[in-house]
Amino acid sequence: MSNLEPHPEETLCEPATGPGPVAVLYPAREVPLGGVRGVYVERTLPQRDLPTVGAWCFLDYFGAPSVTSSSGAPPDIDPHPHIGLQTVTWPFEGMIRHRDSVGSDVRIEPGQLNLMTSGRGIAHSEYTVPHAPAGRGLQFWVALPGDLRDIDPHFEQHRELPTYEVPGLTATVLLGNLAGVASPATTYTPLVGADIRIAPHTTATIPLNPEFEHALLTIRGELTAAETELRPGPLLYLGTDRSELTLNTSEGARFALIGGIPFGEELVMWWNFVGHSHEEVATARRDWTDHDTARFPDIAGHSPWERIPAPPMPPLHLKPRIRAFRLDNSAR
Repeated sequence: MSNLEPHPEETLCEPATGPGPVAVLYPAREVPLGGVRGVYVERTLPQRDLPTVGAWCFLDYFGAPSVTSSSGAPPDIDPHPHIGLQTVTWPFEGMIRHRDSVGSDVRIEPGQLNLMTSGRGIAHSEYTVPHAPAGRGLQFWVALPGDLRDIDPHFEQHRELPTYEVPGLTATVLLGNLAGVASPATTYTPLVGADIRIAPHTTATIPLNPEFEHALLTIRGELTAAETELRPGPLLYLGTDRSELTLNTSEGARFALIGGIPFGEELVMWWNFVGHSHEEVATARRDWTDHDTARFPDIAGHSPWERIPAPPMPPLHLKPRIRAFRLDNSAR
C-alpha cells in the first residue's frame, strides 16, 4: 500500500514521552489512494497531534465498509518507493499480488502476515488478483530507528502466527509480543500488534506492557475499553502505564491492538518516505525521480514508465507536529 496523496504534507514527528493512561478518540479520515481512480481508505494514523504509537506511524483500513468516496476501482498500486520503514499488510478478504525490487513476487492472502522492510530503499507494487474478492484489510507502517534506517531491504511472509487466548477472546499476534506470546516477524523496536476477536457477551482482560503506549482500532462489532464505547471508525489512544486492559461486548467484536515504547526520535514523514531530516527525504525523492537503480532497482515484470512519479517537495522547510493529549475522550 502507498500514500498517493497528490500534495502530501511534510510531518516532523517529535520524540515521544509517555503521557500516562488516557483514553482519547481520534477520528478516521477518508484519504484518496491513487488520486484520479477515486480509491479511498480510512486513515487513523498519523494524526495531527499523535504522529506515532510506539514505532507505529501509519494505519490505513483499505476496503473499509464505511468508506463512501470510492469509485469502485480496484486499489492497484504501480511501482513506488519507500525508505526508513516496514510495511505490514494484514488482509481480511481478497488477494493482493506483491512484487518488489528485491525479487519478491507473492500473493498476499487473508491470515498471512506480509512484512516489507525498506531500509535504505525499496520499490514495490500491489495489484488485486483477477477473479478474487475485493481486497479488505489493514496496512501499517513501522518506523525504523535511526541506526538501522540504512539496513538492506528485505521481505518476509508468515503463514502461521501464534495466538494468545483467554475465555471468549483470541488474539493473533502479528508483530512483537503480547503476554509472552511472540510473533516470528522481524522487528527493530519493542512493540506489539495483534488482531483480536472477542465473542458476544464477553468480559475479558488482556495484560499489557506498562512501558508501552497502546491504541485500539475496532474493525467490526462494538465493545467498551477504558470506559469508552467503540464501534468501527476512530482510533482509541490509551497512553502508557497500563498493565492490563478490560474489554466487554454484547454483540462481539474484532479489533486491532498496537503499541510500543514511545518512539524517542524525530521522524520526517512525507509521501512514502520516513526519514530523520528534511534533507534525507529530499535526497530519497531525488534518487527516485532520477531513476537511481542502485537505490531503487526496477521491479521484474514492470516497465520503467509504470513508476509512480514523486510529487513536488513543499516550498518550505519542516514544522514540528506536536503530540498533545486531551482527557475528554476527544481529539483535537
